Amino acid sequence: MMKPIPLAEAHSLPFWRRPFTLLFVTAMAMPIAFYAWYALLNNFVIEVADFDGADIGLLHTVREIPGFLAVGVIAIIIFVREQVLGLISLFMLGVATAFTAWFPSLQGLLFLTLLSSIGFHYYETVNQSLQLQWLPKERAPQMLGWLMAAGSATTTVVFVLIVMMWDTLNLTYNIVFMLSGGVTAAIAVFCLLAYPQFEAPTPQVKKMVLRKRYWLYYALQFMSGARRQIFMVFAGFMMVERFGFEVHELTGLYLINLVINMFAAPFLGKAVAKFGERRTLMFEYIGLALVFGAYGGLYWFGWGFMLAAFLYVIDHILFGLAMALKTYFQKIADPGDIAPTAAVAFTINHIAAVFLPVLLGLLWVVSPAAVFVLASCMAMISLALSMLIPRHPEPGHETIFARPQPAPAE
Repeated sequence: MMKPIPLAEAHSLPFWRRPFTLLFVTAMAMPIAFYAWYALLNNFVIEVADFDGADIGLLHTVREIPGFLAVGVIAIIIFVREQVLGLISLFMLGVATAFTAWFPSLQGLLFLTLLSSIGFHYYETVNQSLQLQWLPKERAPQMLGWLMAAGSATTTVVFVLIVMMWDTLNLTYNIVFMLSGGVTAAIAVFCLLAYPQFEAPTPQVKKMVLRKRYWLYYALQFMSGARRQIFMVFAGFMMVERFGFEVHELTGLYLINLVINMFAAPFLGKAVAKFGERRTLMFEYIGLALVFGAYGGLYWFGWGFMLAAFLYVIDHILFGLAMALKTYFQKIADPGDIAPTAAVAFTINHIAAVFLPVLLGLLWVVSPAAVFVLASCMAMISLALSMLIPRHPEPGHETIFARPQPAPAE
């Protein structure tokens, strides 16, 4: 077994084998499987599996169960290094995605979705931990922006191929799922074999960490998970059910989002660095409250699909500002708390995800507009919480109620 390389010595490696490059490669690999699956899902479940709102809600509830159990990462990293666990999880996501079309029934899709979700959520948990451990605080917002842009660029290529070739080459769901999942799995194997193991300077605590001073971060994570579910589950479903978007049309909308994010993400990172987490998150939540309220108006007032598409793009851009929540925690956390708290935060983020999709799926059958009004209220709660973040958060000054300790007299 090759001896791990300390981060301080990684600069001596070729550029393509350095820690940030590994983060960059995996940031490009994960969306290939996940967003190809996401782009086809709504049409696949309606056209092939004959889903209704209750079925899609149940599917997404099952999809979020592994996120709720992400705290299990803490137990696994006792025996498996975080970097290895992340790449194995990425491989699992790819393989499960590849076989999605082989099981076109509610039971089959629930099973495959559960497997792919374990890979996705465990990868994301470890990935967030490694980002905060490996990226320097002073450059983290900008570097996170570049990682987001890398994922957007790769997914853009996937979406362009789907839009251009779906009708031209008479692609099938099985072909797209197999290719996208297979590529992600292959990249995961490559990274597992080609990159050395990197050793962060601070050993991570390998037990559950719940600290009172992180309470605001936990609360913001909970509300973020609740809002995200409504966007992930019902915004795209609305485009198909209400406005009749076909595969290439819905994928084209995703493509617009990705192209914009590819160029905007680095600037979003700079905005977080310039304006701080407090102002950035407040701006995000005000925007989301307005967008979700307008979604409700699409049903109440019969507004057209062009407005719906515009709102969807704005919605997606605003969610990119959520990187400010990562950098807020990086600034207030003890270095050894990053890995266990990433797992705990992922679990907290998914508490609402376990029950909201299925319950809101039932509400959707009665009133789709009410689902989005509820999301707007959640965004306003997040806004109130974000106002408690200090302008310059740090350990001991996590909220506006906690005052930093004065420096000891010399």
